[in-house]
Amino acid sequence: MCGRVALFSPPSRLARFTQALTTLRDDEWSPSWNLPPQRPLFVVRTIEKERQLVAHTWGLVPSWARSPAQGARLANARAETVAEKPSFRQAFAERPCVIPVDGYYEWRVDPHGLKLPHYFTRRDGETLLLAGLFERWRDERTGTDLLTCCVVTTAPSEDVVAVHDRMPLVLRPDDLDGWLGGDASVRHALLHSAPAGTLQHHEVSRRVNSVRFDDAQLIAPQSTATLF
Repeated sequence: MCGRVALFSPPSRLARFTQALTTLRDDEWSPSWNLPPQRPLFVVRTIEKERQLVAHTWGLVPSWARSPAQGARLANARAETVAEKPSFRQAFAERPCVIPVDGYYEWRVDPHGLKLPHYFTRRDGETLLLAGLFERWRDERTGTDLLTCCVVTTAPSEDVVAVHDRMPLVLRPDDLDGWLGGDASVRHALLHSAPAGTLQHHEVSRRVNSVRFDDAQLIAPQSTATLF
């Protein structure tokens, strides 16, 4: 699964990288090096035939859900079942999005059962573009809409398999038109792991295990002597 990301690039930079319009202001945004589900993420969507960068809460709430609490369980959607599962199939067919992040964390379990966090980024230093889905949930009591999203995950590539058995579905910039503008058959063709050599990772401090910590030191490579 993908349950923690780093998002410290400002919206203006992400909009330029994804060739999207945005009304989000850099001075109204706070960077995060330890962002969990139930917090806002930036997403790229097609709105009125234009690519736009907007903010959605991480944790998909299907339009038919009785309450937003369901989103706490739906941070990820498995590529193998995303087109069939009731919680995701309509969003996969009609509501794709792309989630730009600077990096993400995954935990390797050592032989003693200790979970060791690793930070993943693109090897070329560019922004990670994660395949996502979005939903609009209407609160009938207030008439307001809640916009939410989830990350699509897939089997691990050679870059990830030594750390974890799942990874986010990483898109290339050239894939954005197909993921956002194509029909479901085009998205199906993109449901595969990133090629070997796309990602790199290093072990980081176990401080990242707690969302109480959120600073740039969390993504720094750590030696065994400084993991705490």
